[in-house]
Amino acid sequence: MSLEVYAAYLTTEKRMTDNTKQAYLRDLRHFSNFAEARGIDDPAEASSTDILAYLMELKTGGRSKSTVNRKLASLRTYYQYLIKMREIFENPTESIKSPKVEKKEIQYLTTEEIDRLLELPEDTAKGKRDRAILELLYATGIRVSECVGLNTDDLNFEENSMFVTRKGGKEMILYFSDEVADALRAYLKEREQIQPLEGHEEALFLSLQKRRITQRAIENLVKKYAAIAAPLKRKISPHKLRSTYGTTLYNETGDIYLVADVLGHADVNTTRRHYAAMSDSRRRMAAKAVKLRDDAPEE
Repeated sequence: MSLEVYAAYLTTEKRMTDNTKQAYLRDLRHFSNFAEARGIDDPAEASSTDILAYLMELKTGGRSKSTVNRKLASLRTYYQYLIKMREIFENPTESIKSPKVEKKEIQYLTTEEIDRLLELPEDTAKGKRDRAILELLYATGIRVSECVGLNTDDLNFEENSMFVTRKGGKEMILYFSDEVADALRAYLKEREQIQPLEGHEEALFLSLQKRRITQRAIENLVKKYAAIAAPLKRKISPHKLRSTYGTTLYNETGDIYLVADVLGHADVNTTRRHYAAMSDSRRRMAAKAVKLRDDAPEE
């Protein structure tokens, strides 16, 4: 089976974004090289023993449990595809358990740090673009890939809404605040003066090279501003802004289903695992909400 056919399957059937698809293909190539070194020309012929040996090599090579899990997930998808295509009849990954990964505490920015972050971009064309991106990421919780994919005609200022293509290709309308609308309008006035390169005319956010901005560029600008706004917190990324939004929304509403819907989580349990743990302050409030005794004096 050619990688081109499998790549087409990941795009059309699994509806993966290009970045996710390329990650799955890289993982498969990595395993294919390992299998070839063991005398296996086609990874479709690998056994569960071969895959376990591969995972063990990853572990002894210093790969983290999350990395091992990701590569195993890539192989599961590959062998599920082969079964669907009737190229094999047993899935060699079926009996292999994923390593347990210790849950990490979610890192997020405080209100004061967010305020500093949003005030940092300068009052220039680039600064207005950066502020619009930062405010949009923080105030809506969209993924960086979703931000990159936005086009100018996806915005509706009459309703303060935007048309977003979510992970997996699902389309959805999300809403933003008046503050975000002001930042977007300020940027769009500057964007009107820019002539995008051919093929990038529809892109909402443009790079300095007049192309659709890339995920890496947004990650770098978030990292740059966050290093100034929150110097004691390491590795602040666009996803950390998303985590901050999700945490704030959950603490304000207590509605885990609303948070799941707005963040685009297919399974509310994913949201619960990530954000319900952040509600310690709400649990403290619960301890004070029910009184054991009436403080009022008896008459």
